[in-house]
Amino acid sequence: MKKTKNIEDKLKESGIENGDTIRVEKQGEIYEGVLIPHHIFSDKDIITIKLKNGYNIGLEIDDETDIKLIHKSKKKERKERKTFFNPDKPTVSIIGTGGTIACYVDYRTGAVHPATSAEDLAFSVPEIFNISNIKAHVAFQLFSEDIAPAQWLQLAEAVAKELNQGSHGVVIPHGTDTLGYTSAALSFLLRDLTGPVVLVGAQRSSDRPSTDAALNLQAAVQVATTTDIGEVVVVMHGESSDNYTLIHRGTKVRKNHTSRRDAFKTINDKPLGRVENNEVIITEPYRKKSKGPVILDDKLDEDVGIVYSSPSLRAEDIPDRRGLILMGTGLGHVPNRLIPRLEELIKKGTIIVMTSQCINGRVNLNVYSTGRDLLRIGVIPGEDMLPETACVKLMWALAHGENKDEVEKLMLTNIAGEISPRSRWNC
Repeated sequence: MKKTKNIEDKLKESGIENGDTIRVEKQGEIYEGVLIPHHIFSDKDIITIKLKNGYNIGLEIDDETDIKLIHKSKKKERKERKTFFNPDKPTVSIIGTGGTIACYVDYRTGAVHPATSAEDLAFSVPEIFNISNIKAHVAFQLFSEDIAPAQWLQLAEAVAKELNQGSHGVVIPHGTDTLGYTSAALSFLLRDLTGPVVLVGAQRSSDRPSTDAALNLQAAVQVATTTDIGEVVVVMHGESSDNYTLIHRGTKVRKNHTSRRDAFKTINDKPLGRVENNEVIITEPYRKKSKGPVILDDKLDEDVGIVYSSPSLRAEDIPDRRGLILMGTGLGHVPNRLIPRLEELIKKGTIIVMTSQCINGRVNLNVYSTGRDLLRIGVIPGEDMLPETACVKLMWALAHGENKDEVEKLMLTNIAGEISPRSRWNC
């Protein structure tokens, strides 16, 4: 397919601007709708139009694509909305990462724009300014699946800076796919927090009637403003309706559904509390904020992988890494034929930690002979840690332990609420 050299020139030649209604004919199909501004995450040869049914569609444009103007839109300038500092209110810092939650909708074009300032947020969820003063900036613009340990360190540094400069709390709007990894990472990278660090996401974007963005962000700001929590938490919908949001510990939270608004669950424990009817209700013990200053512990060893055990897993599928998280079956098992490969890696210095594929429950390598053989060769039981949390923690532990014994001790020590002292059967 021959692609057009410059879509902007093609649109300009036709007198088409953002907000105009256009007709696109491509390979015999006709699409009609409102041209939406190009998104930072879209490819250069893609245009997006909002169809009459309210849905957006992206179309790849080439020299054979016919684009016609149907009618021009009436341009309306967005009124500037100022925010004011109230000395009687606490200040909350919002650090953007590129998630769709902190966005405002341009109702002329139907486009969703990322909020990059406190003024933009006033268009997103103006109610948050009734709760606190808002400082806002964007750390980076990335899909959450592209957020890596380098961005965790960048975020941790930004959080420490904001709290040490006097913010009561920090809210981090974040894409939902890897939100659990980031919340776990910040839990290990930050110590002596002087206020809540609240990660928040949205399963439905701001231009959809079923969006959860506004309620989640408002609840996150409430938690950051009104509580004395001194740890990293995640605030997301508690059920599919808009009745309440839940406060999850950052090392115990997992995305359990691809699209439901209540996708996030606390695993092997209970949520710390909820936000309901604009009230924060704490129901479980939590770490309270310290006097500070916040300490940034910025050491990570990224040479850690996750291996999912399956009946077809081969010894050669298990990589040479400094650290490995095994997602075993049941109580923490892998096929017996793989034990020699694991023993070979451990003798070479690899630290291997066993977790479970089961959503709930605790690893126990003492029950069956396979588990006891894994213990014998030096596999570390991961207790009730989530595999994602164990992966992040092992990166942290490898950077802090000088030998295997020290790393093992760190992995078996509850650092940030990642290990429950006892299994809870009513979670």
